[in-house]
Amino acid sequence: MTEDKIKINRLKTMYPLRAKVDEGYIQSVEAMKAGQPTAWSMVNWWQADPIFKAMGLEVVYPENYGAVVAASGVAGKYLDLCDSDGFPSHLCGYSRVSFGYTSRMMKELGGEIPPEAPLGGLCKPVFLLSHGLVCDARVKWFQALGHYMDVPVWMMETATPGVEEWSNEEVRRWSLKLVMEEIKKFVAFLEQIMGKKLDWDKYDEIVNDTIELCRIAHQTFELRKARPCPMHSRDFWSAMPAYLYMTGDLKDSIKCYQDMYEEVKFRVENKIGSVEPEKYRLLFGDLPPWHSLGFFNRLAERGWNFVKESWGYNPPQPIEGLESISDPVERHARFHLHFLTGYYEPAAADQEYMGYLGYPYLRYAREFKCDGAFLHGLITCRSASTHHPYTQDLLMRRLKVPTLRVEGDLVDLRLFDPEEALRKAEAFEESMDHYREERKKENFDW
Repeated sequence: MTEDKIKINRLKTMYPLRAKVDEGYIQSVEAMKAGQPTAWSMVNWWQADPIFKAMGLEVVYPENYGAVVAASGVAGKYLDLCDSDGFPSHLCGYSRVSFGYTSRMMKELGGEIPPEAPLGGLCKPVFLLSHGLVCDARVKWFQALGHYMDVPVWMMETATPGVEEWSNEEVRRWSLKLVMEEIKKFVAFLEQIMGKKLDWDKYDEIVNDTIELCRIAHQTFELRKARPCPMHSRDFWSAMPAYLYMTGDLKDSIKCYQDMYEEVKFRVENKIGSVEPEKYRLLFGDLPPWHSLGFFNRLAERGWNFVKESWGYNPPQPIEGLESISDPVERHARFHLHFLTGYYEPAAADQEYMGYLGYPYLRYAREFKCDGAFLHGLITCRSASTHHPYTQDLLMRRLKVPTLRVEGDLVDLRLFDPEEALRKAEAFEESMDHYREERKKENFDW
């Protein structure tokens, strides 16, 4: 198959959302130049971000910036600096980029932004927000960054009960209490750092806007169940930061996602696919090789359409009744908790107990009628990789959906071989063809 026969049809409405990534970094640098405080934060799945917005604090995310650096082709310099500072090469690729970047900024340039840094770079923050969810490098990573820059680190915790525990009403109550207390403590910390009080009415509005932004994003992605799928992973990854990192103005982001919804809906109604013709429908997990996103184009040339991505980068499923909760802190906490636990009840009903990271792929494969799953095993990220054997077994055992697992890294190009991955992908097509027939024999509807 040749590129002129099959290609990715990109969404026009993706581009304004993609531009919000650049906008966030530019605003951070401008705020620094104007003498305003900025912060570095871990992705926190909406537990801290509405508070940042309500306080008017510009925030950047070293994890997301690691992806930007990798996609820009300059990660090697920072990885080498990280190595020379004595950090082991098996650490998270995002953290290694941030260590190398910060080492260059503080040791070589006296706190100035490195001139080669993409999108204007990250300026020195007034504090760092660490978060306790999922990633096993998070606490020490930001502590080390704090030592480089001599700035305080705030550690934000959340509740992470298991599927069985979540059926206990007392566990639910204490989980909510913990998250609400963490939110209130963080508000008090920010008020001290910034020397002003939180505008609670503004916070209330931003919590509602956050919920609405994620709702319309979720609604848009649900349209991808259509055959042919109207939206490819390339557009998902480009548009994702607008809701996950809440980059830019929230009301404008809501409008941009409403526009995307309409464009995707038009494609569904007119049977326009993002990859034409669509030969295979696949899941993708968990994080892409940011340095080699052109690899998706080469798979598209073979008729591969990625129709759904990782749980950790999707918005939560909408939750009923939030609008009736008058306390914005409780509404905010319930929304955050629902992201973590939204698949727990169906997981318990299926007697599967890896409620996030693993189990959602079963729902995705079934609902999006996938022919296979492509799991990108990350050599430097255990949190996004250790559940892959379970996921692989789950999809085959329950749905007769095969999995292709290819090793690579978030940012280190040296650990990903696109040519080898493509050879494996070509061979994997036979497996997808075979299990299509097996599903038919077992009366699956795809």
